[in-house]
Amino acid sequence: MYRYTVRPTASDLWQLSMYYVYGSLVGVCNIILAAVLALAVAKWSSVGTVYRIVLVLACLAFTVIQPLAIYRKAVKQAKSITEDTELLFDDKGIHVTVAGKKNFVSWKKIKRVSKKPTMIVVFLDTTHGYVLSNRLLGSGRDAFYEFVTSKMAGKSGR
Repeated sequence: MYRYTVRPTASDLWQLSMYYVYGSLVGVCNIILAAVLALAVAKWSSVGTVYRIVLVLACLAFTVIQPLAIYRKAVKQAKSITEDTELLFDDKGIHVTVAGKKNFVSWKKIKRVSKKPTMIVVFLDTTHGYVLSNRLLGSGRDAFYEFVTSKMAGKSGR
């Protein structure tokens, strides 16, 4: 049994978004664009000022502007979370308590579990889930992940 009190920070939400943006098709496009930009940099000395300005702006779009925009969104999301979420993971599922209201999610209803370098995410569907940061999980991170994945393996149809 594992019990956690969760309230994701802007940093947690930003990291989660960055993992999925750069791990998605958008991320693949960003990598391809970065390769094209690297090629353009090789031609820097032979191009004019307008092309150089466009090149610099394009570089900033993917290395600075996009992450900052994602962080701004994460700050707004974090501010909208005004209550702690109590999570109790046991053999039956997840017992969730928010502002005194209780809910239960059986293991059969869990879509998937994702282990990222700085967090573990337990997904209820493709867009909703519980973010458990390494800071929260501490030294029990690996044991928690093994527990959750063992319960996921027991789902019928998996």
